[in-house]
Amino acid sequence: MAPGHGHGHDHDKLHLPDYRQWKIEGTPLELVQKKLATKGLRDPWARNEAWRYMGGFAHDITFMSVVLKGFKWGFAAFVVAAGAEYFLTSQDDDKKHH
Repeated sequence: MAPGHGHGHDHDKLHLPDYRQWKIEGTPLELVQKKLATKGLRDPWARNEAWRYMGGFAHDITFMSVVLKGFKWGFAAFVVAAGAEYFLTSQDDDKKHH
């Protein structure tokens, strides 16, 4: 059947979270609002960015987390490539000696 077949299941309806759950208190946006307030300004959209600093969305990014991000997969690829090269060169060495 086509979407919106009228059976009242709301499968294709997008449910957005309530915007009032996001608060700028305790985030870097609070400092931005204070700096703007000293100039008589206010950012009415700051709350729309607050989700980036809340709950599971907030991650501390450190130098080591960036450096080590793909290290295990890169090291595994290196070991496989080095092993393949060693095996192939050992096969060539055997042919040269005979």
